[in-house]
Amino acid sequence: MAVSDVARRIESAINAFGNARTRKAGWVPSITGFSGYGSVDKAHVLGRVLMVDPDEDDDDPTFIPPSTHTPLGFIEEMEHRARRASAEAKRGFRQFFTVQVGDLPVRVTCGKQTVETFTNPNGYIDIRVFNHGLEPGWHEVTIEAEGAKTVTGRVLIVSPEARVGLVSDIDDTIMVTKLPRALQAAWISWVRHTNTRKPVPGMGAFYEHVLAGHPGAPVFYLSTGAWNTYEMLENFLTLHKLPVGPMLLTDWGPTPTGLFRSGQEHKKVQLRNLFLEFPEIDWVLVGDDGQHDPLIYGEASSDHPDRIAGVAIRELTPGEHLASHGSLTTMMQPDPSRPKSIPVISGGDGYALMREYDRKPFV
Repeated sequence: MAVSDVARRIESAINAFGNARTRKAGWVPSITGFSGYGSVDKAHVLGRVLMVDPDEDDDDPTFIPPSTHTPLGFIEEMEHRARRASAEAKRGFRQFFTVQVGDLPVRVTCGKQTVETFTNPNGYIDIRVFNHGLEPGWHEVTIEAEGAKTVTGRVLIVSPEARVGLVSDIDDTIMVTKLPRALQAAWISWVRHTNTRKPVPGMGAFYEHVLAGHPGAPVFYLSTGAWNTYEMLENFLTLHKLPVGPMLLTDWGPTPTGLFRSGQEHKKVQLRNLFLEFPEIDWVLVGDDGQHDPLIYGEASSDHPDRIAGVAIRELTPGEHLASHGSLTTMMQPDPSRPKSIPVISGGDGYALMREYDRKPFV
């Protein structure tokens, strides 16, 4: 038996024990609706069900009762949630001590369609809804689960007229995290308060500048970060005036082939999914040179040169590089196979990227 199989069995046993113990203590299932996306033909609805203490859930500063959700007011709701989370920040490590609820009956209503499904073993809801009848823009979806309060999530229906989109990394691209150095990551993600993350200066202004002539252009946030941090990241985007967009995060832990999920593979797969889902859109890819973004984006440019409008790389400072991988400079070398026709710009922050973009615009 492979080590990954043993790890998954141990994880499953620990979670089963946690479910039994928390239910005995009076805890109940609680749904989090993630930001989904789709086209006018189909929508991708995402969420998760975890066990929570009902007393703590009522006092959670990020919890907004379903009655406050309105189709036209979700931005205001996000701002309200972000302000409350900032005022009553909780330590980040609490996001990772969770008990997921697998194989739970779930009902999702998206537009004119209602679909029944089950959570997967890690408590995730991942379903596609066809013929939903929704127009382009943000819309609410209703998620119901056995024994849980009904909640609303959101889906972004991308206009069939959209021809430009933007994909942004999160860690050290829009938010200073100094990943993947393990101790730094653990301290920032688990110990420091969730409202202490610092934005990379000017990135929101850069995104607004690039997309100014393209109303309706979708923005996706692609990260190797865990779904446990979803609410913190949503608050971060709102507080720092970054464009709202679906987040494509991942789940930590063992897989059928390894002890840990591959962050690089996650990003490659999600990029390919976007290329397939929206064949008419040319993408602006934004990342940093502290991890593998230049390599991943270079491969995407080589494999799909007709789908990439341009690449923007935020350059880390020597101190950030040192914290990230132990060297004072980037570990990524230029990819000679990358098509020369695809423009690439780089800069230390959003303002520097904006200046470079004005010299060599993508879209």
